[in-house]
Amino acid sequence: MKKILLLLSVFAFNFLFSQLTKTFTVGGIPRKAILFEPSVKTAKASVIFVFHGHGGNAQFASKKIDFQNYDKEALVVFMEGIPGTSGYVVDKKGLLNGWQMFPNDHGNRDVLFFDEVLKDLSKIYNVDTSRIYAVGHSNGARFVNVLWVERADKIAAICTVAAQGGRMIKGAKPLSVWMSMGKNDPLVPYTMQKRSIPIVADNLKTDPKSVMVKGDKTYYTGPDETELVVEERNAGHEFPHESIPEIVAFFKRHSK
Repeated sequence: MKKILLLLSVFAFNFLFSQLTKTFTVGGIPRKAILFEPSVKTAKASVIFVFHGHGGNAQFASKKIDFQNYDKEALVVFMEGIPGTSGYVVDKKGLLNGWQMFPNDHGNRDVLFFDEVLKDLSKIYNVDTSRIYAVGHSNGARFVNVLWVERADKIAAICTVAAQGGRMIKGAKPLSVWMSMGKNDPLVPYTMQKRSIPIVADNLKTDPKSVMVKGDKTYYTGPDETELVVEERNAGHEFPHESIPEIVAFFKRHSK
């Protein structure tokens, strides 16, 4: 009986989450993305793009940063990087999967990959173009900040974990931002990440009087209903899986 129930539960999970692996050719290079279709259908679907850290891949990210299990109405897309970008600490030769770290870096290869996937989704699904979101961890977070600079007109809100944008994002167009950092991060120092907070706050023109602190999170509001959430965890470099439900709620609060 237990084996039957286990098989039924696995079947139900696979039925609820339709997982597709797609390949795109961008600049003559094959690129891979894993897509989870919504298990709860709505008139239009939001899209959450997820970018793994340096050396990662889409399959691993889909299990560890599993937004598809927390936002059943969204198209959740796990993008996969390719070699060619040096890591912060390891992989100085850029032999592992990674993402461009500056606008127009490597021919803007990863921004163009984002463009191609979004264009493809818009052809196949009824995408709500006012609710496009991006999540990144480590090198993936750095790239999400590149997307902020390059594609702010396409994105409603972003979440960056364990790598913030620094001076690169100065003057980027306002959108809602969730910044998460570990105070004991051994790879990207907490003190370095904190330097990005005033830059983001200035981009959003947040109201100093709006500051509200709840546990390890500080909330700020800006004009046009933009929001900045700064999460400062007693943790290291890992993605805060326990925060995913709150990040999903944050995304749902914001649209273009």
